[in-house]
Amino acid sequence: MAQRYLIADAWRWPPTLALNLDTQQGGLNTVFADSIPLLVLALKALRGLLPEGFPQGFHGIGLFYGLAWVAQPLAAVWALRGAGETRLAPAIGIALAAAAMPAFIGRFGHAALDGHFLLLLGLGFYLRLVARPRPWLWLGAALLQPAALLIHPYLAAMTLALLGAVPATRLLRGEAFIGPALAVAAAFAAVVGVMAGFGYLGAAGDGGYGQFAMNLLSPLYPAGSLIWGLPWSPQVDATGHGGWEGYNWLGTGLLGALLAGLLLRPRFALRRLSRHAGLVLVLLALVALAVSFQVGFGSRIVLDLGPPPAVLEQFRASGRFFWPVGYALLLAAMVLLARVAPLLCLLAGLVQFVDAQPLRAALAEWAGARPAWTVEAAALRAELATAERLTLLPSWPCVDKPTGNETYALLLEVLALASERAVPASTMYVARWRTPPRCRDADLASAPLEPGELRLVLPAAQPALAPLMPDSATRCRAIGQLLACR
Repeated sequence: MAQRYLIADAWRWPPTLALNLDTQQGGLNTVFADSIPLLVLALKALRGLLPEGFPQGFHGIGLFYGLAWVAQPLAAVWALRGAGETRLAPAIGIALAAAAMPAFIGRFGHAALDGHFLLLLGLGFYLRLVARPRPWLWLGAALLQPAALLIHPYLAAMTLALLGAVPATRLLRGEAFIGPALAVAAAFAAVVGVMAGFGYLGAAGDGGYGQFAMNLLSPLYPAGSLIWGLPWSPQVDATGHGGWEGYNWLGTGLLGALLAGLLLRPRFALRRLSRHAGLVLVLLALVALAVSFQVGFGSRIVLDLGPPPAVLEQFRASGRFFWPVGYALLLAAMVLLARVAPLLCLLAGLVQFVDAQPLRAALAEWAGARPAWTVEAAALRAELATAERLTLLPSWPCVDKPTGNETYALLLEVLALASERAVPASTMYVARWRTPPRCRDADLASAPLEPGELRLVLPAAQPALAPLMPDSATRCRAIGQLLACR
């Protein structure tokens, strides 16, 4: 929906601001609606090239899924080559395994966070920059950081951490590190500059660091494994918020390859570990972030460190920070196994791919589902076709969170229909905001209806707001369970 509205709106600064959304608050910066700004701005720039009669309300979510799934195995091979392994069998093995990483497939409900190929690119840049810090490699690594930010800020935080491992590793090796450290600082400054220019700075969300943490058992708990026969859901959880954000099952192929490599080449593994001590420290820090200050093991909290620092409240879904660790383990497993027998890498990749079949089946079922509208879609489309603006009640911040799931779903359905024509709408879901949203529904409901306005009141708000509507007897009618006023 955010992509549709932004593409349809005029250009302004910041370029991600859509004045046709959340009009009561002066527009919506769509970076806070997980709109994949890097892609949607490119689509907006190309909208003038669309053929006559091209459907209104086009967007790039499906396109991004396609790009992410193609880029994932390619980026894995590129990272493997950065480790010095160029043979065919390990390349096919890591491509199969990367495309079957459970944490990657498990993000299918959140398109922007499907960009795991960025993490593999980050590992590939780390390996090359540690070995040969060429200027063009630094340029590529620096450009990766704002690109990751404009896909999703969590991914940028992870790629920046991987880039920061370069000077750390060189320092611990006793090699020149000041130049790499300055380059990392410049890349960080570029990210901050983009954040400032695009309006990221100063935004906050609901907080709750640790509520969506990674359980210590998650990497080893085979949820969604064909070989172990466990369903994808529920995930292991100790916080009471479900384990989806902390879902990090590594896969049977990866774990088998890692175990075999460690048993067959332990000395080589220790040497490589010590050669990349900076990366190891960064990955351990990411693990600590992922498990949070309330450490869960199975269904229990086994360690509670108390309230976290305020800065960590920005990372509510901390369980995601294990993703780079998982890909580093995959890379290490393939490098170790390739030293024993390259064909074993291919076998491990095949095992990983087969093991993830239940996850792919769940993805296919979800993506192929066409659930019926719960609102009267045809009648609402007819109303929206002649509307100049939409006031939707209750507004998003006015919904009672503990009991509001059905209302949230109805809001999204109506907004999805409105986004087909990008009818300016009064409310929208956002993950973060610069000014905390206020509930103004009583004022919105009692205001006189304007020419061209369509005012829709959902069932949960009708008892309180319908009596406030001016001339409701003549201006309002029922469209299914909604009250529509013109």
